[in-house]
Amino acid sequence: MYQSFSSDVLVVGAGLAGERAAVSAAQAGQNVIILSLIPPRRSHSSAAQGGMQASLGNSAMGKGDSPDVHMYDTVKGSDWGCEQDVARMFVNTAPIAVREMSAWGVPWSRVRNEKRMYEGTEIVEDPEKVGLITARNFGGTAKWRTCYTSDGAGHTLLYAMDSVVIKLGITVHDRMEAIELIHDGTRCYGVVARSLRDGSIYVYTAKTTVIATGGFGRLYAASTNAVINDGAGIAMAFNSGVVPLGNMEAIQFHPTGMVPSWILITEGARGEGGHLLDKDGYRFMPDYEPKYMELASRDVVSRRIMQHIRAGHGVDSPYGPHVWLDIRHLGEHRINTYLREISTIARTFAGIDPVKEPIPVRPTQHYTMGGIRTNKDGKVYGLDNLFALGEAACWDLHGFNRLGGNSLAETVVAGRIVGEKIAEFTKHATLEVNSALIEEHVRNVEGRIDQIRSRGKNGENWVEIRKEMQMTLELNVGIFRTAEHLQEAVDKLGNLYERSLNVGLMGDGGQGADPELVNALRLPGMVRMAITIAKGALERKESRGSHFREDYPQRDDQNWLKRTLAYWPEGAKEPDLKYEPVTITEIPPGDRGYGESNVKK
Repeated sequence: MYQSFSSDVLVVGAGLAGERAAVSAAQAGQNVIILSLIPPRRSHSSAAQGGMQASLGNSAMGKGDSPDVHMYDTVKGSDWGCEQDVARMFVNTAPIAVREMSAWGVPWSRVRNEKRMYEGTEIVEDPEKVGLITARNFGGTAKWRTCYTSDGAGHTLLYAMDSVVIKLGITVHDRMEAIELIHDGTRCYGVVARSLRDGSIYVYTAKTTVIATGGFGRLYAASTNAVINDGAGIAMAFNSGVVPLGNMEAIQFHPTGMVPSWILITEGARGEGGHLLDKDGYRFMPDYEPKYMELASRDVVSRRIMQHIRAGHGVDSPYGPHVWLDIRHLGEHRINTYLREISTIARTFAGIDPVKEPIPVRPTQHYTMGGIRTNKDGKVYGLDNLFALGEAACWDLHGFNRLGGNSLAETVVAGRIVGEKIAEFTKHATLEVNSALIEEHVRNVEGRIDQIRSRGKNGENWVEIRKEMQMTLELNVGIFRTAEHLQEAVDKLGNLYERSLNVGLMGDGGQGADPELVNALRLPGMVRMAITIAKGALERKESRGSHFREDYPQRDDQNWLKRTLAYWPEGAKEPDLKYEPVTITEIPPGDRGYGESNVKK
């Protein structure tokens, strides 16, 4: 038996993107239910530190900014891999979204009547701008436009957004995991879910279903992501066999994951003037990127760090070589005022006082540009009445490299834009679902659970398979990629996938809220996504943004200015890859200008 709930809109995921979309639907008078693995205010959105890009132009270093400038930065940053019609909607809406969040309670940092130094230049603010929302510098941008609240922007945004959800009376069912889409091959009707409290099965049906479950960084061994970011929502859509994933090979590595915890050290630290130093205390980035230095785009800075380490300039440690992030010269006041969160993180998790000591850092998996492929309205390819947004979706704002500050902005901006489309769509949608179809999907879920339980200790060990999967991606599908290592990854992951279909439980039977059963259920979908990442990277014979092939080091617009679409047909052992052209509406492909002129003419 199972409990069932019905609503106009069902949102799976309670981070910023999911909650913002839910708000739009609720404001349109629709009944909304949100499902979440955890209480909403613990969603991974709260971990975002640096800020949210929007072209307000209030700060002295943001003067002359506009949506057009933001547009060019975003397209260039994506290495011309993004959808330019999506980017245009995004940059035009971002300033509105920032001010809306201010009205909802976000305490944005404001322009202050004080002088400061940045890279030897004195910055003097316009007195008429004092009190307006300010901005800091971020990588790959022509203007300072990253709006922030110290270095805890995600926390303040999520708490403000969740307060609006509560105010509107939106129903939230937390500690609930969606396991399988209810669909007939052409239309989605909702999900089958499992309570993480007691293991009971629930059915949620809706006129419109929305997936906003975040990214899948935990497929890698070292990631800045929370442990819940293992792509379960994306895998649920992929498992349908008719929904494609876009650009799964586009994996972003953040230049400054703190060694060895891999907790994110915000780009805001370099935006405030932090330097990267090698084992000799030498600031090396100006040698590689004399114009942008530490604030070239993230993919470029990550490669330069690893290039410098490969040349023997890394700091030896038990966890592998690293470099130093030095913010000591910013002074105690600025560190503890504008970088207080990373100051606390460094003290707590590394025993380092960044006022007095540099922080050990190395590029670490951070963000996934790929995800469930949607159109510009957030409508998922392959199934009607299904939408996706945020990091779970390939909308596709970021192409092959995301600018810092554009992700947090995307959650709120896409939530606003796509949320309005969801509300409009749902007004005309109906819910007529065959009970036999629901029963079929419930039996599928119960059958999967029963099989895992029945194998017990005679089944494959999910812990070992997961660790092997993570290390395979870490070692073979990282910052630098070659055909040899990518083929090795595809072959090994294929073997792991076969094993993942026969996992059992090492514990006492997976009754109730057994977390081992939760992980065993997720594993096959995770390995499917891992294979898709490796296969997509193997087939893409060029370098574009974060996807860097040492055997194909140039960007090849003639052959590869297109998006990967991966399908997983029923019974398949690896994905079926197809391609679609990238939408170019305003800015033709050109040189990125980061010192890496890698365009194949």
